[in-house]
Amino acid sequence: MQAPVFLITPPFTQLNTPYPATAYLKGFLNTKNIPSYQADLGIEVTLALFNKAGLQQLFAHIESGHEAHSENIERIITLKEDYINTIDDVILFLQGKRPTLAHLICKRDFLPEASRFAQLDDLHWAFGSMGIQDRAKHLATLYLEDLSDLIKETVDEHFGFSRYAERLGRSANTFDELYTSLQQDYTYMDHILIDVLQKRMAEVQPKLVCLSVPFPGNLYTSLRCGQWIRKHYPDIKVAMGGGFANTELRSLSDPRVFEFYDFITLDDGEAPIEQLIGHINGEKSQAELKRTFTLIDGAVTYLNNSACSDYKQGQVGTPDYSDFYLNQYISAIEVANPMHSLWSDGRWNKLTMAHGCYWGKCTFCDISLDYIKNYEPITASLLVDRMEEMMTQTGQNGFHFVDEAAPPALMKALAQEIIRRNLVVSWWANIRFEKSFTRDLCLLLKASGCIAVSGGLEVASDRLLKLINKGITVAQVARVNKHFTEAGIMVHAYLMYGFPTQTAQETIDSLEMVRQLFEAGVLQSAFWHLFTMTAHSPVGLEPAKYSVKKVTEMVGSFANNDVEHIDPTGADHESFGYGLKKALLNYMHAACLDYPLQKWFDFKIPKTSVAPDYIRKAIEEPEFTSLPNSKLVWLGKTPKTETFTKSKKGAQWEVMSLTFQTKKAVHTINVEPEKGAWFINLLPKISVSNPTPLTLQQVKADYEYAGLEDFELFWDNKPINTLYKAGLLHL
Repeated sequence: MQAPVFLITPPFTQLNTPYPATAYLKGFLNTKNIPSYQADLGIEVTLALFNKAGLQQLFAHIESGHEAHSENIERIITLKEDYINTIDDVILFLQGKRPTLAHLICKRDFLPEASRFAQLDDLHWAFGSMGIQDRAKHLATLYLEDLSDLIKETVDEHFGFSRYAERLGRSANTFDELYTSLQQDYTYMDHILIDVLQKRMAEVQPKLVCLSVPFPGNLYTSLRCGQWIRKHYPDIKVAMGGGFANTELRSLSDPRVFEFYDFITLDDGEAPIEQLIGHINGEKSQAELKRTFTLIDGAVTYLNNSACSDYKQGQVGTPDYSDFYLNQYISAIEVANPMHSLWSDGRWNKLTMAHGCYWGKCTFCDISLDYIKNYEPITASLLVDRMEEMMTQTGQNGFHFVDEAAPPALMKALAQEIIRRNLVVSWWANIRFEKSFTRDLCLLLKASGCIAVSGGLEVASDRLLKLINKGITVAQVARVNKHFTEAGIMVHAYLMYGFPTQTAQETIDSLEMVRQLFEAGVLQSAFWHLFTMTAHSPVGLEPAKYSVKKVTEMVGSFANNDVEHIDPTGADHESFGYGLKKALLNYMHAACLDYPLQKWFDFKIPKTSVAPDYIRKAIEEPEFTSLPNSKLVWLGKTPKTETFTKSKKGAQWEVMSLTFQTKKAVHTINVEPEKGAWFINLLPKISVSNPTPLTLQQVKADYEYAGLEDFELFWDNKPINTLYKAGLLHL
């Protein structure tokens, strides 16, 4: 197991699947023949605590303190034997190793229940279409959250399965509070973390430890890891990088941070880690470090080395998931909504279609930073090569593409490549709700294994979408969502409230738009976020342009991304948060869609100005799929043909019947025999296996070359325009 580089994800990100950053770096180091080892300490710490012996020690520790507890915690302590005797079985069930336990869990007399179960509604209603396994996963998740509440109240106020000590890390302009916390004695959870780290360090014996910190919730534990390594292994260098550093630490100046880390790197990690390894091995000078903070003569110094180029996406290798305990991750269902559960349920291999964002214009987004600004896609064939490699390594065929926004053209090429190779995969991706997602493209994506998409609707108001520079309208989003939903692809929308100058009227109108999207059945899941002004976004860089004021211009010595601001022209945004989220939770369960919007708020709100049929009219608007430059793709099978004679009022004529078998149905059309014969000959030419598909213009020329007449009359009307149901797509 010994390796010169030890890549660590500190607690906690997700419990159902590894966060991919270290797998990406390990894949890159493989291309350089640099041995590395990786560990997700989040799942390792979780499993060290949530087992029979772990809970026995926890309850013993709590009872030795003799503190007073809330009524809920007293109940959990009273039921401690029930928790201790069920925990191993519950973890095995959530790991997929004991599926038959679902029946026992669903009886509701196997697991002890505390306050989290009070939020349960009728489980049959919530999970009627999801089945007993998902119902049991939800109950087991509530059971773990009850234990999480116990830990938080009794031994570690910062505990959380995915947001550990997040308050300490979020918007920490100074390092003071974190630094003070890190001088305190270890918490109960700190002891478990350090025990796991100590064993790992002894096994790996690295020269360099790289701590990946994607979120504020990983920051405290990464500092604890760095602190322990610097004390017990003073010769081993410690580096930190990841999403938190990339957004928050770009103006870092507090030297105390380097009591915990030797180096902090920014943005893409491949070139910086290669230079860092070279420096530690004595092959590179300190000046050759790339995008790296370090301490020089007691001062925080940034070394950029712009002469050193970053690697292209085709050069970084395939993410490597070896070393992770892949069969020990825990699937949880927090919310009784099938789309919402994708983030916490199931093991997903994470991949990226393209570096950066192909749109890169949204004014609330950090579009000035490299990870969004530098757009670079890879080819579909290389992407599918990587998918096949990862499937072989992990034994999993589920993929989550974690792009800022996956490019529609690349999604189309990816889908065709998956179908050509006959791969069986399930995948989902983050997208922009743009008009490129036609009915036929969505059908192609579904045929390749796409099960869901998530995208930013943000503020469901056309004025504000324009101000955000989102490049979409609400009506367009509705039509795109209809295409996805009718293809059988679930849709999740990211929603925002509190954008500068947003009025109370616009907030309520946005809620009404969202209500209508759920009512129309074209949106399955969503989440409201309060607008946060960030230092690297257009709003943060030019606040006056958006009629917003910064509270202070002072740059802190530690984290500097979230900017406190005042919106003098907008509503009291925060007051709407609870009502918006309560309404949304009900809409996601198809409940209360007929409630007046006032019902969700305990203060007077304006009446919506949105017409009650706005979304319905938008999705019923006719659309054209047959454009001259459309590429034609045939996904179906060769039809069975039969020619017969029809007669009416003494006239007789021949008709050709084409019968198409699909996986779910039989589709039959009748055409003139000579046109039917031409169409049968066309199908191999436009088959998905053909790497150079024909355009509609070329197909028309072929039709006319065959001596046939009235192409548009034949192609754009029934029965041909119904063949999308059998696999004839215009892309």
